[in-house]
Amino acid sequence: MLRSIHPFFIAVICVLLAMVTIQSGASVAKQLFPLIGPEGTTALRLGFSAAILCLVFKPWKTFPPLGQRVPVIVYGLSLGGMNILFYYAIELIPLGIAVALEFTGPLAVALLSSRKKRDLFWVACAITGIVLLLPDMNGEERLDPLGVILALGAGACWAFYILFGKKTGNQGSGGMTVALGMSVAAIVLVPYGAFHQGLALLSWEVIPLGFLVAIMSSALPYTLEMVALRNMPAQGFSIMMSLEPAVAALAGFIILAELLSMWQWLAILLVIVASIGSSMSNSKSS
Repeated sequence: MLRSIHPFFIAVICVLLAMVTIQSGASVAKQLFPLIGPEGTTALRLGFSAAILCLVFKPWKTFPPLGQRVPVIVYGLSLGGMNILFYYAIELIPLGIAVALEFTGPLAVALLSSRKKRDLFWVACAITGIVLLLPDMNGEERLDPLGVILALGAGACWAFYILFGKKTGNQGSGGMTVALGMSVAAIVLVPYGAFHQGLALLSWEVIPLGFLVAIMSSALPYTLEMVALRNMPAQGFSIMMSLEPAVAALAGFIILAELLSMWQWLAILLVIVASIGSSMSNSKSS
């Protein structure tokens, strides 16, 4: 009995730690914005992450053939777009709200792949949550409309990341795919960040924090998620990951002192409920 329970609890701890580290990493990244902006922060995160992943997985040893490189390139561009748009978004709106809006990407992929009428309830939950998060131009706690659009754009990139990640899945291990995708993203966005921030990226004040963001937001959570997936069902993993908007909101409160209203917490809860429901529904239909 203990032998069967023990790996599962290890998996649960790994998923929780992965969510905490990635959202804490986003909170640290937001603190870098006054120094190097979202562009420079993205450049450091992707550059260091690509270097770490390439050293670990050595993707050049099993480089995909010429005809299979387009999905890898689109996958990498989606990964890069997701990162830069998300960082632009959290510069303008609270972290927890940005993550909830970004979750519309994978949620849309899951719901659009379903043909069950009862899944319309999860769609309604998601739409209600998004509507509650839309900017109220007359309220005291109104959100920046551009921040909302950028977070939804990051969600769209996340959807493409999932779709093209599946297409690249047969071209090697998951680690190889992520290393290649991260490299593509870095090739595009490191020069972009350098163009906007210049020599500020080489400051010893920001390099250690940039490396920390890369570890917390990419290398460490990816490793923890891989351990979790080996020790728990995919459905359980998806359901636990659905809690990420709440973890992000807590990280934003603890690290950045970002306070959310009751309606914003309700909206995040509705997005989480929709994500959990769609995960359970897809598991039953598979």
